[in-house]
Amino acid sequence: MGMISGRIKSLLVAAFSVFFVAISLPVLAQEGHEKEGQPTEQHGKPQKPKLFDANEVIFGHIMDGHEFHFMSYGPKENQKHVTIPLPVILYSPQRGLTTFSSSKFHHGHESHKGYVVLTEHNRVELKLDPKKYFIGSIVPVTESGEFDPSVKVYDISLTRNVVQMILALALLVWIMLAVAKRYKKGEGVTSAPKGMQNVIETVVNFVKDEVAKPSLGHKYPKYLPLLLTIFFFILINNIFGLIPGSANVTGNIAFTLVLSVISFIVIMFSSNGHYWKHIFWPPVPHGVKIILIPVEILGVFTKPFALMIRLFANMVAGHILIICLISLIFILGALNQYVGLGFAPFSIGFTVFIYFIEILVAFLQAFIFTMLTAVFIGQAFEGEHHTEEAQH
Repeated sequence: MGMISGRIKSLLVAAFSVFFVAISLPVLAQEGHEKEGQPTEQHGKPQKPKLFDANEVIFGHIMDGHEFHFMSYGPKENQKHVTIPLPVILYSPQRGLTTFSSSKFHHGHESHKGYVVLTEHNRVELKLDPKKYFIGSIVPVTESGEFDPSVKVYDISLTRNVVQMILALALLVWIMLAVAKRYKKGEGVTSAPKGMQNVIETVVNFVKDEVAKPSLGHKYPKYLPLLLTIFFFILINNIFGLIPGSANVTGNIAFTLVLSVISFIVIMFSSNGHYWKHIFWPPVPHGVKIILIPVEILGVFTKPFALMIRLFANMVAGHILIICLISLIFILGALNQYVGLGFAPFSIGFTVFIYFIEILVAFLQAFIFTMLTAVFIGQAFEGEHHTEEAQH
């Protein structure tokens, strides 16, 4: 097991080193191209060469998109992109249903069928409000290329977050069916489990013994399928998000919102009279009830809100930190090539270190979300435990 772990670590370090070197080529090529000529003039004033935009790279990674972007290479004027385009599905009451590949946009440089995907550059040209129209959104344009406010668009495309969630779900179902098939054959029942079956059984027993039983008592079998699904689904999406070029699904507030709403619904349906009595008439002096009752009512909604923000913030923070460390190479390299190259080994070293920390965080955040969900569900029928203990 230690040998396999060592090989995986070495493979990841090698892959990230090649990836970082590959994505650094466009910046170095751009800098060399700009040094060959003099700065161009616009309106009689010298135009400064465009430096590396870390803000665009960071938000381009953590936000949703219509393609999987792995790397770019070549000079800025004729840059090549390695991507996997995704299908664009748009519906407009004025124009009807429209479908095509996201590659038709040519990374925001061209419009197609009266639509264009927003980039930092064309959003300024179209004079759109950055607070209302985000990078990566698809907006309608006229034949002359101007924004058409008379057309309303509903984007129901298969974005990279959606596609990655489907892949994660397919992987989860495949793993569980494969493990279940082995149990039906008697493997792991009459003999010791092997391979993936051994790993899954260990995780299932951990969630059952350390999460479900302590929080839910004798009712744990009823909620164990939900807790296992939440744990594995978050974990797989967390791991997928660490692959270069993939989507940061768990760093999307909509994803964590849906998970927290599901937990909230289960908590509400698991509640009993004792739970609501404790909220609307807590066992404290009457003078304190005036203050505590609003706090208890607010606590019903802050629990799922905490679940949503905790997972979202932790996963986004890790990705932003990694991108910022890599962006330092390009920022310093745009100012001075030798400084950028000299700082590169330190930046890559810290990035690899943070990357392995993120692998730990991927497991930790899946466990925390599952654990808190179990605790909140257990609190919803907590009065039943006291009644049973008193009778016993």
